[in-house]
Amino acid sequence: MANNPTPVIICESSEQRGITLNEYQQAAVATAIFPTDSHISYLALALCGEAGEVADKVKKVLRDKNGQFYQPDIRAIADELGDVLWYAANLAHILGYKFSNIAQLNINKINSRIERNVLHGEGDNR
Repeated sequence: MANNPTPVIICESSEQRGITLNEYQQAAVATAIFPTDSHISYLALALCGEAGEVADKVKKVLRDKNGQFYQPDIRAIADELGDVLWYAANLAHILGYKFSNIAQLNINKINSRIERNVLHGEGDNR
């Protein structure tokens, strides 16, 4: 983790080429400042907090705007999703995974559930 992170400008417009998950992870790790004595716990809790902020933005649209999502709402949710992504990328790094590997593991799990017709239901090992 860097003590003096430098801002990383990745993509200023949607017209530019997107980045790979691993490129994003590398940039996120380069900007990481958090307690190293409890980094897994800290990152997991922060990830939950950011996911809660996504849910809160959606809740407020449902409550205040009759569920009508306007561009500022969508952008605000996208910004919070970026924070979720940042914490997930750093947590994956601390756990020893490349972000692309996490994505592939998840797709493999979902595809396996589809093939076994157990996509719906409960439990991690269905």
